[in-house]
Amino acid sequence: MTLVGQTPPATPHAPGLRPAPAHGAPPTPDRRERTWLRISAADKMQATYWAEKRGYPSLNEYLAEAVAEQVRRENQDYDLPTLEIARLNELVDQITALSTNVANLEHVVTQGLGALLGLTRGDGAYLTDPADEEPGTHG
Repeated sequence: MTLVGQTPPATPHAPGLRPAPAHGAPPTPDRRERTWLRISAADKMQATYWAEKRGYPSLNEYLAEAVAEQVRRENQDYDLPTLEIARLNELVDQITALSTNVANLEHVVTQGLGALLGLTRGDGAYLTDPADEEPGTHG
């Protein structure tokens, strides 16, 4: 018996329908399992808004996709947007340049302190210049 406004029950031979799995049988890969979700009224309103805005056929489809996306994030299986990758590469290049600059500064400071210590000890190599010597007085 079909009431007005109800659709007749689907027969197993109707085109586009898959037969239901036997009780206790594992679901097929393309079949979803039923689960229950309790959320606050505010969260449901927000989820409904975004489901409609994104063009999902139902709130359930949106929630299934949201759960799948969160699982991918938890597994760290997601792509970074192009701008984030570009900015990250830029920061890596800047840090590499900065470390090179620090190494060069370290070299300059080490050489300068070595020269000052040489002058303090009285090494003559820093005080005499071969161009300042008198002709014929090569020592």
